[in-house]
Amino acid sequence: MNATSVGALLLCRAEPAVVRPPAHLLREHQLLVPAGQNWSMLVPEGKPWLDAAEPVDRVLAGWATALAVGVNWPVLALWWDGDRAGFTLASGFRRPVGYTWLADGRPVGEDEAMRTFAARLGLDPVLDMQALEPLTLPDPGSDARTRLLGLIAVLARDGLYLPMGMTPGESADRLRSVARALGAEPVEWSGWRDAVRAELDAVEEGPLGPWLRGPKARLLGAAQLAAGVPLAVWGLRRRSGGWVVAGAVLMAHGVLGLAYDRLRERTL
Repeated sequence: MNATSVGALLLCRAEPAVVRPPAHLLREHQLLVPAGQNWSMLVPEGKPWLDAAEPVDRVLAGWATALAVGVNWPVLALWWDGDRAGFTLASGFRRPVGYTWLADGRPVGEDEAMRTFAARLGLDPVLDMQALEPLTLPDPGSDARTRLLGLIAVLARDGLYLPMGMTPGESADRLRSVARALGAEPVEWSGWRDAVRAELDAVEEGPLGPWLRGPKARLLGAAQLAAGVPLAVWGLRRRSGGWVVAGAVLMAHGVLGLAYDRLRERTL
């Protein structure tokens, strides 16, 4: 790496179809690329760490944290510049964890951070930690790029695969050009309406989809209404607040389910 080889990658432990909707909410131009089994990669198209006068590690930490909030998969930000390299792992609402190496490979992070990193990714506490521990020890033969490559090698056991030319040490321009050559999908901010629609599409494509729209959703909504009305009436007659509330909840769910199905039909 040298002074001009500033770059960054966002590695998401999920398939591209799952990553796409929340990635829109970053409101940044990104390129989305598959990165192995159950992994995806977001390549920034811009260089906000130059325009906003913020270091690349701070920019990437913010993106990873924003992307990980509200999803059930972790986001790993890799970054490097002429002086340092490192990573930040964000997972839900938990405090992000990171590690940094100087350009010559000297570790300046805490050992506990590497253990937390492995635990949050569900890595093997014995074999994988044995491979990660040397990354926290002095090694005159390993520079910062080598350290990140060692980290990626450990994650390769978990299905991560970075294509040639998409590895740490490359410049941001090189990363973008390789991503486009691989057929990367552009992810661009197109407004809140499209972002919400994309999020709903992703939910409907998941296992809950049949119960949100379509015949099953309408059947479920009707069943909830049919059960909720007599239950609420029975609770009123018995002067039982608990049963009234239960009936009201069932009715509300039924009405909302039917309304959602009808609304989505009109908006598509």
